[in-house]
Amino acid sequence: MKNSDLISQLQHLLLLWKLIKVLEMATTEEANTKSVLSGKSNIFAKIAAVANPVAEEPDKIASNINYHAQYSPHFSPFKFEPEQAFYATAESVRDRLIQQWNETYLHYHKSDPKQTYYLSMEYLQGRALTNAVGNLDIQDAYADALNKLGHELEEIVEQEKDAALGNGGLGRLASCFLDSMATLNLPAWGYGLRYRYGLFKQRFGKEGQEEIAEDWLEKFSPWEVVRHDIVFPVRFFGHVEVHPTGSRKWVGGEVVQALAYDVPIPGYKTKNTISLRIWEAKAGAEDFNLFQFNDGQYESAAQLHSRAQQICAVLYPGDATESGKLLRLKQQFFLCSASLQDIIFRFKERKDGKGLRQWSEFPTKVAVQLNDTHPTLAIPELMRLLMDDEGLGWDEAWDVTTRTISYTNHTVLPEALEKWSQAVLWKLLPRHMEIIEEIDKRFIAMIHTTQPELASKLSSMCILDDNPQKPVVRMANLCVVSSHTVNGVAQLHSDILKSELFADYVSIWPNKFQNKTNGITPRRWLRFCSPDLSHIITKWLKTDQWVTNLDLLTDLRQFADNADLQAEWESAKMANKQRLAQYILQVTGISIDPNSLFDIQVKRIHEYKRQLLNILGVVYRYKYLKSINPEERKNTTPRTIMIGGKAFATYTNAKRIVKLVNDVGAVVNNDPDVKCYLKVVFVPNYNVSVAEKLIPGSELSQHISTAGMEASGTSNMKFALNGCLIIGTLDGANIEIREEIGEDNFFLFGATADEVPRLRKERENGLFKPDPRFEEAKQFIRSGVFGSYDYNPLLESLEGNSGYGCGDYFLVGHDFPGYMDAQARVDEVYKDRKRWIKMSILSTAGSGKFSSDRTISQYAKEIWKIEECHVP
Repeated sequence: MKNSDLISQLQHLLLLWKLIKVLEMATTEEANTKSVLSGKSNIFAKIAAVANPVAEEPDKIASNINYHAQYSPHFSPFKFEPEQAFYATAESVRDRLIQQWNETYLHYHKSDPKQTYYLSMEYLQGRALTNAVGNLDIQDAYADALNKLGHELEEIVEQEKDAALGNGGLGRLASCFLDSMATLNLPAWGYGLRYRYGLFKQRFGKEGQEEIAEDWLEKFSPWEVVRHDIVFPVRFFGHVEVHPTGSRKWVGGEVVQALAYDVPIPGYKTKNTISLRIWEAKAGAEDFNLFQFNDGQYESAAQLHSRAQQICAVLYPGDATESGKLLRLKQQFFLCSASLQDIIFRFKERKDGKGLRQWSEFPTKVAVQLNDTHPTLAIPELMRLLMDDEGLGWDEAWDVTTRTISYTNHTVLPEALEKWSQAVLWKLLPRHMEIIEEIDKRFIAMIHTTQPELASKLSSMCILDDNPQKPVVRMANLCVVSSHTVNGVAQLHSDILKSELFADYVSIWPNKFQNKTNGITPRRWLRFCSPDLSHIITKWLKTDQWVTNLDLLTDLRQFADNADLQAEWESAKMANKQRLAQYILQVTGISIDPNSLFDIQVKRIHEYKRQLLNILGVVYRYKYLKSINPEERKNTTPRTIMIGGKAFATYTNAKRIVKLVNDVGAVVNNDPDVKCYLKVVFVPNYNVSVAEKLIPGSELSQHISTAGMEASGTSNMKFALNGCLIIGTLDGANIEIREEIGEDNFFLFGATADEVPRLRKERENGLFKPDPRFEEAKQFIRSGVFGSYDYNPLLESLEGNSGYGCGDYFLVGHDFPGYMDAQARVDEVYKDRKRWIKMSILSTAGSGKFSSDRTISQYAKEIWKIEECHVP
């Protein structure tokens, strides 16, 4: 054989060997791929798909999760990835919630207690899975069950999107209240709207904040249960018919349907599970014009369907136009009408031994709480339903209404005390305007008859402001006149209501006004969001009863100097800081040092909340760090300053503040001279789930609103409960927090509420002398060091002596030097680790008063007159 032939054969054999190896590798890869793809499926296949709706053992829970994955399918049956696992797990938990919900309302039906109905335009629920398994005390069982299915509970809960049913403190408070109502076994309902796109999801572009629609319902919510049998008609526009008998009837216009969705709210370690009922607006098939559609008039054919969908599309749609105002009023009336029809239907369903109930009994079975002025239209709507539909006379309907409805005021800000155009109300709700006119007329007559000395005050006290330039309905006045109880939400706020905002009414009804200092649920805001710290508290108190009796935290005071507790406490706080640092890196790409002081301000962006004061302080700190040498920098306290919150889409100055924070951060975080000593982070798209990461990891929190402007605040309570120290003004609940945790554990600065009017007047008279540091910070921004954006309009709002858009109405300049001095005290105290940790422990120990369980117990006893109705 020739050498060339031999070489040729060897080459063929080599090629054949390579081909075999390639085929072997391909076969192996295919097998490995199939193995990877089917790995979880194989685990899944070993778990029987069996419905076990109230299972408690991990094996049976896993079977129930598998059952929902296969028989309540929303995805391809061949997948069981984290998203699919979340929905199946949520539906498994919902099984138990529905059973407890049914048992709860069956028990209420048998017991027939007086019930509270809480009307709110917002509910900021947050994620439901962790809260549900925690309140049901099945967290460990579900963690084990998911392990059997190849998943971790921590991974699965991250798949849930926050329900976009609220924005700020008003909505979060409402959700805390529902948790407490259920935990305290109180017979109650929440009523709200099912917003499809929420307020907005926040992101950032070159011009700053951008708003895009929330996508929480893009797939579906596993927690809500649609009630197709609970549908009520809600009318808009139309006219009023007067019958020969004198009775009146609202007819015509357009009628949409309110469809109920129930979200179960479990109490903590109790069977009681109450409901948040949210309404969706829809039109029926009969409202679709098939003739027009077939004629090519597609938009006209479905006009009512389109208008119905607009009602619950967005939380707080812009109201700069008349159509925007009409839509907002539609939302408010839609909530009120649907909820009251539901309440009345339930009342009429029940019969006593003599047959149908008397309407005079209605207030003995029903308490309606208006959460701020948004649901004010419940007052004329209840009057209309009682008079026009149920045939009651004015006096009887008024007696029922005023004994049923109570009102919580949440603000003294003029722009938040709603005033609606009389013309818009006449157009949208003609019958209700008749009723409001009559309420006002009778109120004025009562003043002339019984309180003639107040006649000169009627121009500000009456409900209708007939100013020919802009006639409006004052919704807060309507609430005060028509409610049996009016309450503020912190002691200072309630005092201001009585001494200033509603002072003239107090002279008529001195017993109508109360204070109910807000609170937060200890379950979500400590027990579940900071398990490490919770375990330490339970260990040292030798009980976990503090979760429902937060006053027990005071017993931590006796251990505040204990070195072992301090070491454990600091370790738990550091673990939370490290988790927060990982989250910040994940969502912003910014690396922050857990050994630096974590300084956080998160809340709605508003000039009165003074995020601008915060960032001006940051600018001065940065300028100062740049001016000292490297050795001097080493003696400073490193800080990571985090700011988060949404600026309303049309609030220009608030959006400028957001832009400034981001611009400052972009420069500071990339400056090699200072980045080890200062970082600035704007935390995007702040919501409940983000707060559950920020608050446990916080060490200093800023609550720095102009004194007298913040009604209460509840984030201050959440921070204090988690051992975070507060730098703040004597405003809202700050005052009570400082009293409870001790003055030495609170970094105080700023003008007091009674000084603010005088300081504004002095400013108007040109008597303000700015601190040099304040001027330096503004000039540094104007120098262009933070980019080319024009910040002059924002800075000019702090300048001048009076006038629109200037004059520093919120006293940023006045409080700036005190703020900087307080921050300097923070820097020094933080260097003394033992002292700081002791203060942190005392902060938690003094937070017992700020449980929403305490707040709701007071509402139940002193306003609603309802009692516990425990499911056996």
